[in-house]
Amino acid sequence: MAEPSIVSQGLELMIFGMGVVFVFLTMLVFVTGAMSRIVNKIAPEVEVPAAKPAPAPQTTGVDPQLLKVLSAAVKEHRARQK
Repeated sequence: MAEPSIVSQGLELMIFGMGVVFVFLTMLVFVTGAMSRIVNKIAPEVEVPAAKPAPAPQTTGVDPQLLKVLSAAVKEHRARQK
C-alpha cells in the first residue's frame, strides 16, 4: 500500500483542525447564549433612575481690572509675534 503524500496529510490535518475550531466556536456561541438567559432569569436588570443634571454655576461677571490685564498681555504677545 502506498504511503499518502505529505500534501494529502497536510490537507487532512488542516480540515481536521478547521473542523475542531468550527465545532468549538459553535458550542461557545450556544453556551454563551444559554448563560446569558440563565443570568437574566436569576438577576434581571434593575432600572436605574436618571440622574438630575447639575445646576449651572453662578456667573458673577468678569473683573474689569483682570480683563484689562489679559487684554494687555494678549496685545503684547501678538506684538512680539510680528
